[in-house]
Amino acid sequence: MSMENYQKAVEIIEQNKSECYFAGQRSENDIVLAEKALGLSFTGTYKEFLKSYGAGSIGAEEIYGISSLNFENSAVPNGIWYTLSERKECDLPLNLLIIYDTGSDELFCLDYSKLNAQGEPAVVSFFPGFDLNIQKYEIIAKDFGDFLLDRVTEAMKNI
Repeated sequence: MSMENYQKAVEIIEQNKSECYFAGQRSENDIVLAEKALGLSFTGTYKEFLKSYGAGSIGAEEIYGISSLNFENSAVPNGIWYTLSERKECDLPLNLLIIYDTGSDELFCLDYSKLNAQGEPAVVSFFPGFDLNIQKYEIIAKDFGDFLLDRVTEAMKNI
């Protein structure tokens, strides 16, 4: 379902371009640089998102990714910079990649320790500042495709 849901999300994005702002397509080289910076290998629908959109928003829903190659001094929606920053500041585990901030002290992350049969990471919640031993890592979506469709659908309700 992941790729199907990702494609549904892309259709909604493409039909509502005036409500969107994206950093733009990222090259394979850009993606490799981001992977090296994090020590992770992007897969499936998230990698497709990076190739097509990089990072950005539809309505008020902001999805993090690669907005620039400056991973040391940047800002959201640069998810690579944000992930590296949170690793230093709040011991964000190395298997997590931040893709969304709820605005209420909860981050949604791709969890590369929880891959499905297609090799896609689950989307889990993380609470910065909470002891890692009590983190629940609640599964928010089975994968990025499901997550993106949910966020895009939510954005359309609020536009």
